[in-house]
Amino acid sequence: MTGPEAVVVRKKRINRTGFIIDRDALEVAVKSMIDKSPVRAGRLLMFAGAMLCALRCAQGQLISSEAEKPWQPPSGFASKQREAAEQDPRTRIEADHPYTLSEVVDLAERHNPSTRAAWENTRAAAARLGIARSDLLPALNAVALTNTTREGILFGNAFVQQTLGIVQPMLQLNYLIFDFGARSARIDEARQQLLGANLNFNRTFLDVLFETMRRYYELLNAMGQRDAAQVNFDNAETVRKAVDARLTVGLATLPDALEARAAAAQANFTLQSAIGEVDTRRGDLLSLLGAAPSDRLQVQPLAEIPTPDHFDIDVHEATERSLSLRPEVGEQTAEREAARAEIRAARSSFFPTLQFQGQVGEFRAYGKQDLLAGTYAGPQGEWNVNVSLEWDLFDGGRRSNQLAEARAVEKRAQAQINQTRDEVEQQVWTAYVTVRTAFYQRDAAAALLAASQTSYNAALRSYQLGLRSTVDVVSAQRTLAQALSSDVSARTTLLTGLAGLAYRTGDLLQSASRKSHP
Repeated sequence: MTGPEAVVVRKKRINRTGFIIDRDALEVAVKSMIDKSPVRAGRLLMFAGAMLCALRCAQGQLISSEAEKPWQPPSGFASKQREAAEQDPRTRIEADHPYTLSEVVDLAERHNPSTRAAWENTRAAAARLGIARSDLLPALNAVALTNTTREGILFGNAFVQQTLGIVQPMLQLNYLIFDFGARSARIDEARQQLLGANLNFNRTFLDVLFETMRRYYELLNAMGQRDAAQVNFDNAETVRKAVDARLTVGLATLPDALEARAAAAQANFTLQSAIGEVDTRRGDLLSLLGAAPSDRLQVQPLAEIPTPDHFDIDVHEATERSLSLRPEVGEQTAEREAARAEIRAARSSFFPTLQFQGQVGEFRAYGKQDLLAGTYAGPQGEWNVNVSLEWDLFDGGRRSNQLAEARAVEKRAQAQINQTRDEVEQQVWTAYVTVRTAFYQRDAAAALLAASQTSYNAALRSYQLGLRSTVDVVSAQRTLAQALSSDVSARTTLLTGLAGLAYRTGDLLQSASRKSHP
């Protein structure tokens, strides 16, 4: 390349693999070529455009250049990634409103991504059912065939050049008249798959519902433990001040004062841990609601949430309800029925199919041979009707293996139902025992708290009167702290256990179905 073209591309090595373009030199060369020859300028512009496109494509690395270095995404990808992550707006949380459990559950049902994904999966299953049903109707196609040829044909003792042109628009109708139940079996299979998708949505819905309740109660427990830690710290400070006061007048020893100070410091450490636990549990709940974990969410206090006074649950009735309401059992039952439909479809493949095919249209053609005048024909109407009977007589065992596979899938589905039944019964029993134990623990924790509070008050008063030692009052204060923590834990465990039992039996799903949304 000579002249102005010589400065268009300057070869400079880049990572020993490619070249870059000197854009200033390219601009000078293009202007010079345009002045001299528009044709050459056009060719040069096409060449330069190709080089720029190659340069543009080379800017994005497919893989990292070296194994020791991370791969760098192409420019602008980070903004697209952030935009995709922020496409779904965050749930708005009112900072000054204390949310009840039902309000939090409603937010989770509306904004949790997993329920949305399960719902879209159900819509896809409904579309597959529509696809299967479409086989019951005929298919109508519009077809336009065109063809032009030029060839030499032997005419007498010489080859004559012949030109033909054909245009043939038509409508085609295809309809499967009879297939021994294959279509109905596929429709039934798709219907069962839709039922399974709906039950899977219910299962996801139930999981989100229980997980919301569990995290809500965990937050209540963390808040209760924080309040208990605050009371414990206040009590420890009261003991410390009492010991320091007696130390000042010579009625207490320095070891007594040091022990009281250590107990106060330990109570402060526990309080700070409890405060951090509250923020962690609040963030867990907010993430489930589709909100930012840093939002200020207020919830209903634990003292305002009532619990049943007595335990009157029949475990046998609960187990029977679970087998009827749990979505897992229903989903696997739908899978078994879909497998049975697949068996019917596999059996039908051993029989023939009867199919109708018809087409109607018109024919236009033009032809010409050397030394002769051209001719044109059309439009001429044409139609064709076929009824065909097809029967696969031998396929190397494909249909037999398909039938065996469908039967195995059915047996597997039944085995999964039996396994799920055992798991559900065991889960209901475990949840029942947990609730029953939680009732006893709640009553025991309440009695322990009352006794510990009375003991602490008496020990502190006796210590102030000089009748008890520092060890006695510090021990009473620690016992009271444990009683406070146990009381909160017992109440939240009972609430979580009741929710867990309703979750294992499927009663939560029934309650959610009866609830009306605005």
